[in-house]
Amino acid sequence: MSERPWLRRPSGLARQALLLYTTLIVYGSWYPFSGWRSLGIAPFAYLFDPMPQYLTAFDVVTNVLGYMPFGALVVLAVYPRWRGTLAVALAFVLGGLLSGTMEAVQTWLPTRVASNLDLAANTLGALLGAAMMSPATGALLDRGLLRRLRLLWFERDRAALACLIAAWPFATMYPAPRLFGLGNWPRMLWLHFDPATQDALLAWTPAAWHAGAWPAAVAAWLPDDTWEALITTLNLFAALALASVPARRHAPRVRLLLVFIAATLCVKAGATFLQSQSGLAFDWATPGALIGLACGTVAALAALPLRRRVRAALAGSALVVALVFVNLLPVNPYFDVVLADWRQGRYLHFNGLARWLAWVWPYAALVWLAFAVEQAWLGRRPKRA
Repeated sequence: MSERPWLRRPSGLARQALLLYTTLIVYGSWYPFSGWRSLGIAPFAYLFDPMPQYLTAFDVVTNVLGYMPFGALVVLAVYPRWRGTLAVALAFVLGGLLSGTMEAVQTWLPTRVASNLDLAANTLGALLGAAMMSPATGALLDRGLLRRLRLLWFERDRAALACLIAAWPFATMYPAPRLFGLGNWPRMLWLHFDPATQDALLAWTPAAWHAGAWPAAVAAWLPDDTWEALITTLNLFAALALASVPARRHAPRVRLLLVFIAATLCVKAGATFLQSQSGLAFDWATPGALIGLACGTVAALAALPLRRRVRAALAGSALVVALVFVNLLPVNPYFDVVLADWRQGRYLHFNGLARWLAWVWPYAALVWLAFAVEQAWLGRRPKRA
């Protein structure tokens, strides 16, 4: 028996991260989930098609890179039951099966073309990711520096929250009317309703809400730059407060939060640079956004001495208030210019995935908070004899 029982234990974080990444692959492969039709072609007929006439390095490299994290996460998720060559082989097989299924289903999607080249590139990516991760698995999960730091700085059994926090920088990539203004799908759903449905729903609300009078009145309370500063502050504070929850008191929490902010801004600037047709990387850095960045950072750092449950409660409150204003305030006219500059075409599925993350992240965070409250309440209940 091992003298250190915490060694050779499966990683719950790796397994949840693998599940999340697989979900993202499915979403990115089948987006926009509409227009399904049959052309009378067998779903696996693409396996025997000739190679595509037109090849681009972008498509091949993207498919390889897209499946490399999948292969690496498979190796981490099956450790320690499967290790070394067996883990790499399993990642290779699972990558091929996942990609083959995604390509087969694309046979019925009008916006996608099933391709044996994509299958080969995806499978190669899974193999490369697994092969690169396999030698480092033991060091990462058993005896490595990252493992020791994780046990020293962070509470255990926080895998779901860790995945949620790691997804936040990527949820901020897609353009929003106001920086970090996530979760505006209720507004988008409302705008897609026909007028008759809107009138039927408004019949249950006060008359002041009709014809958009109430949102316009709320927008008039503050200048638009102030609204952007407020929404940026609330969302950044909520993300940082949640990120601080699993950290132990003796961890370098201030430095960790500052690194998290820097990583978020790098992801935001990088995505904007790649997607913007004009090549701008910081068009989102308006005066209101910069003020909100400063205020949100200061508020999160000031809240660090508070107890975990208080920080979690403040994060939930900030998310709820931000969601109300994000969905209620009229869209800034400047946002139409930013969105028009956002690339489509070959980035269509990336855009769909980024938008989906921006829509669901705040609600996923609220679900986690509700679950944490329930667990805390159940833990406080007196045990029956």
